[in-house]
Amino acid sequence: MTTATTDKALIAHLLRRAGFGATFEEIEKYAELGYEETVEHLLHPERTPDIEEDLLERYYIDWKESRNIEGALVETVYRFNARAGVRPLQEKIALFWHHVFATGLAKVLHEKTILNQMDLFRRHGLDSYRDLLVYLARDPAMIFWLDNNVNHKDAINENWGRELLELFSMGIGMDGHDNYTEEDVKEVARAFTGWTMDDDNTASIPFGKMPWLFRFDSDDHDYGEKTVLGETGNFTGEEVIDVIAKQPSTARFICRHLYNFFVADEVPVPSWRDTPPLDPDAISLMEDAYFESNYDVRSILRLVFNSEFFKNALFQKVKNPAEVVCGTMHIVGSNKFPIQGIFEEALECRYMNQDLLNPPSVEGWHTGKEWIDSGSLVERINYVADELSDTNKPGVRAMVDRLLSSAPAFTPEALLDGCLELLGYVELKDETRSDLVEHLSRTGEIRTDNTEDRTSAEQLMLRALKMIGATREYQFG
Repeated sequence: MTTATTDKALIAHLLRRAGFGATFEEIEKYAELGYEETVEHLLHPERTPDIEEDLLERYYIDWKESRNIEGALVETVYRFNARAGVRPLQEKIALFWHHVFATGLAKVLHEKTILNQMDLFRRHGLDSYRDLLVYLARDPAMIFWLDNNVNHKDAINENWGRELLELFSMGIGMDGHDNYTEEDVKEVARAFTGWTMDDDNTASIPFGKMPWLFRFDSDDHDYGEKTVLGETGNFTGEEVIDVIAKQPSTARFICRHLYNFFVADEVPVPSWRDTPPLDPDAISLMEDAYFESNYDVRSILRLVFNSEFFKNALFQKVKNPAEVVCGTMHIVGSNKFPIQGIFEEALECRYMNQDLLNPPSVEGWHTGKEWIDSGSLVERINYVADELSDTNKPGVRAMVDRLLSSAPAFTPEALLDGCLELLGYVELKDETRSDLVEHLSRTGEIRTDNTEDRTSAEQLMLRALKMIGATREYQFG
């Protein structure tokens, strides 16, 4: 594993994982605050003033109603990018739960309902996991996505009950053993009969579709005795979630998800039944925090971010497409104001195989190296290289001015090191570094003390930024 060698490099690592990266100004600001204080700041987004979301309505008239997928994607990517500088973890945890509780427009076909679910993740994603499951079970997008609106006491539908156990809490198995039975699935489904919604898809108000709302139909609820995971009672849905949340397999499953997303790439989720965690000791510590904090996600992440296993895991994760796109947008300073063009940026995630708000299945996206194929890699490289070499982007302009104003002359090695630091202390393998230095060395000493030399130095620096963006290493966070 790679270890951060400076406080600023460690802060940059934290902000890549707990957010969408950071500008050099932000890294310096947080370095003055100190690492542990920065962790606490990130864990409490509610303490920081939010962005002015009403600006969206000025440029995207249908934003509030979100009557189409374009408006929904614009809102999502705008928030990821604009909040990266003020409430980064609030947006990153929403993306995390969107991975775990994957719900898609392909079936739901109601954009505002999906966005309401994302807001649910923002509001409660750092709180009690048990409470989050209760909110999720009442979420109209999830109810429709997994057919609980057609789960009746006289004819149960097992879809929600099955995925609650298999993909949202316990997983199919642990240490080579099954975590639940088919009978458990049926009994869980019975407990959630009557958990439905009002969803008049044909009704509309003058400015968009009517919102979907949770509704409990007591006449359609099975009040009979149920046995779930070895416990028996006249369980309601909430009481079933209480049983699920206290299972050791649930702690393991959720902690592996958190580790996979925030620390280092694990094997795909379907392999977890028979494959031990990448770092069993780290998962054990996280499981302890899960139970000691009464399932509090914020407490688990506090342990993670302050741990040595996290600090030593630099560049151990392949960036997901949202991290590539929104992280690059944040560094180069593009679309902080919701002008036209955000939709095109959002589509870049889709081209890189992450169609936000529309995961491929209830299982979500496979992560790690599975993000990369020949098509998506070309898209990643081209997108990043183009963004990092565009001086019309305020962040690029700021990086160029910062570095070239810091000295009258640079060696190729110093210019490259300066660019790597400004991009968040990116680390290159020795072979990659040698290749880039050799390319930059063709011009000899790089001077900035007159207009002509400064112009040449700027072009060379832009070339260096572009080459870094095209490296294999930049695809890791």
